[in-house]
Amino acid sequence: MSNFERALSALKQGEVIAYPTEGVFGVGCDPDNPNAIKKLLELKQRPVEKGLILIAANYQQLLPYIDQQALSAEQLERVQQTWPGPVTWIMPSSDKVSNWVSGQYDSIAVRVTDHPLVQKMCNAFGKPLTSTSANLTGEPPCVTTEQVYQHLGDKLVAVLEGQTGGRTNPSEIRDARTSQVLRQG
Repeated sequence: MSNFERALSALKQGEVIAYPTEGVFGVGCDPDNPNAIKKLLELKQRPVEKGLILIAANYQQLLPYIDQQALSAEQLERVQQTWPGPVTWIMPSSDKVSNWVSGQYDSIAVRVTDHPLVQKMCNAFGKPLTSTSANLTGEPPCVTTEQVYQHLGDKLVAVLEGQTGGRTNPSEIRDARTSQVLRQG
């Protein structure tokens, strides 16, 4: 079984995996599996109230999770002009989104990635993955496969091995309603 198949199998079984993104390694799981999300939050020592990002191969994968009707055509166009790419947008969430993903918010953070390996994984999995930086809360994010194994290897069933996209920071976060930058990329 290849490294890719092992990571895909782990996702399907409700496990948490690490994977390279545009700037740092992320850890993620099935956004529709509360038990998988509990494992992720435990591993990260992250409070559920903060919410998680969904990372997808294409916009269609995000449609079940966002309330597109709550945004104007101009707002949607502004979002889509930045994708695929390293910009995460805060968008109104649909009824499908559980509090395990949205945290204390009535919105959801979403990104269409331009990282080929993550696109391949999302396409093979058939939907987005949750995404948060591969580190314990308060620690610097992992940027290499080796760092992931060193810091989180004993806590993960699978690591999708590969290179990050070479950017030095986690993704920029913007609000789709206001265009305000909430985190610099």
